[in-house]
Amino acid sequence: MDKLKKALSGDDDEEQGIVTQISDASTLSWGTRIRGFIICFILGVSLSILGSCLLWLPKNGLILFAVFYTLGNILSLTSTCFLMGPCNQLKKMFASTRIFATILVIVMLILTLVCALALKNAGLTLLCCIVQFLALTWYSLSYIPFARDAVKKCFEGCIS
Repeated sequence: MDKLKKALSGDDDEEQGIVTQISDASTLSWGTRIRGFIICFILGVSLSILGSCLLWLPKNGLILFAVFYTLGNILSLTSTCFLMGPCNQLKKMFASTRIFATILVIVMLILTLVCALALKNAGLTLLCCIVQFLALTWYSLSYIPFARDAVKKCFEGCIS
């Protein structure tokens, strides 16, 4: 019906631009977005847990751990694209309030895989996973108003 209205009113799809056309063609209902988020997030968490279980395997356990743990975190991060859309997600990721956290997360995701797959260094891989976890936590807290300030004050109170 919308296409018929556009055709009758003289609106042409070419005038809208490619981004608008893609956005119109890929809109999902709210229920579909929630289901996509839940499925993607649960798969991500499951991969991370599976990776943690595989850590204790002899021989290639560390490599499997790093790969599954990192892929799980990436999948969990991308699950939010279902809620707010990929373009909006990227805008929010690189906003001035969380640019540092985003870059740190990306760097740690890459370093974890490099340390496990290329360097095969168990200590560095585990260190990268710990920093990856902390970076993802800090990044996630940036979406909760005043959460990072509360965490800072909590640690300041513990140190004092």
